[in-house]
Amino acid sequence: MRILVVEDDAPVAAFIRKGLESEAYQVEIALDGAQGNQLAVEGEHELIILDLNLPKLDGIAVLGNVRPAKPQTPVLVLTSRSRVEDRVEALNSGADDCLNKPFSFAELSARVRALLRRGRPVVEPTLRVGDLFMDRVERRVERAGRRIELTTKEFALLEYLMRHAGQRITRAMIIEHVWNMQFDSNTNLVDVYVNYLRKKVDHGEALPLIHTVRGVGYELSDAPEVRA
Repeated sequence: MRILVVEDDAPVAAFIRKGLESEAYQVEIALDGAQGNQLAVEGEHELIILDLNLPKLDGIAVLGNVRPAKPQTPVLVLTSRSRVEDRVEALNSGADDCLNKPFSFAELSARVRALLRRGRPVVEPTLRVGDLFMDRVERRVERAGRRIELTTKEFALLEYLMRHAGQRITRAMIIEHVWNMQFDSNTNLVDVYVNYLRKKVDHGEALPLIHTVRGVGYELSDAPEVRA
C-alpha cells in the first residue's frame, strides 16, 4: 500500500518513513506543501499523512485541493497546534483524523491501520489466490489455513505478485516496485527473495503457486501449469 507523507521537518519525515516501511508500506515523501499538493492530487495513494504547518502551501490549503480531487483517500493530519479550533478546522476541511505532535509511532501506526480498514472501497484490504490468503492491512498471510510468517520485504514481494496474479512479472518490475531501485542485471536479489517465498509458500504443497517464466521473470498463479 502506498502512503504519501507531506512533512517539512526532514527528521520527522524520515522517522515516519522508516517506521512505515518496516511495516511493508511504500512511502513517498514531500517536504513542502506545493510538492505535497501536486503528488497528492496527481498520484495514487491509499493514505495521505499531512502536516499543517508547511512552507509554500499550508496543510489546510492542500486539504482544500486534495479532497475534491481524491474524495475517498483517507487523510491523517499531523499538527503541533494545540487549539481545538485548529483541529476542528482540519476536520471540517476534509481530514479524516488528527494526531498531535509529538506522537508515538505506535499510535501513528494504529491510526493508519484504522483509516485503511475503513478507507476507500477501491482498495482491496485482502487478496486471495487459490488457497493463499493475504490481509494487507493486518499483514497476515495464510495458505490453506496455515499461518505464514514473512519478513517485511518478503511480504511486499508476495503482495506485488498477488496483486498481479496470472500476469508475467519481470525482475525489473519487481525491483522497481518492491525495492524502489533501478534494475541491475548483475544482481540476483529478486531470485533470492523469490526462493525465500517458495520455501514458505509452496514447500510441502501439492500445487506450487510461484512459477518461473524463462526469459521473463515470475508469475503467481493457481493454474496447474504456467507456460514458460
